[in-house]
Amino acid sequence: MIIAGKPTQINADKKSVFEFLSDFNHYEKLMPDQIVNWESNQDACSFTIKGMTSLALKYKDKTPHHLIDIVPDGKSPISFNLRIELEEGKLNEQHTMAQVKIDADLNPMMAMIAKKPLENLVNIIGEKLNAEFAK
Repeated sequence: MIIAGKPTQINADKKSVFEFLSDFNHYEKLMPDQIVNWESNQDACSFTIKGMTSLALKYKDKTPHHLIDIVPDGKSPISFNLRIELEEGKLNEQHTMAQVKIDADLNPMMAMIAKKPLENLVNIIGEKLNAEFAK
């Protein structure tokens, strides 16, 4: 199941956005309020989703100025990829269009339960990323 967030226009060039996203220490600012016990370094992070589970994430791929691909690190209750795709903004090169997507391997029952929270997650990450560069 692929869930794509709303494309977000960011007031920064692709290089700046990519460099920000290439360090997990910045991701805590992008997470919803349900994320607690955040720990990170440049290449990985771990956290707890309140009342649910703990997760650890790492980079699978970073294509400079275009794509960030994140996967679970170690045990995870679900198999998924979180992708952030970057394109040059339509206004000019000082703007970036970002879209957050989750590709999760879920059975139909889990898909029904997880769809709304995952949609919420990808949209919150996009909104907070936009807000981070609006400062």
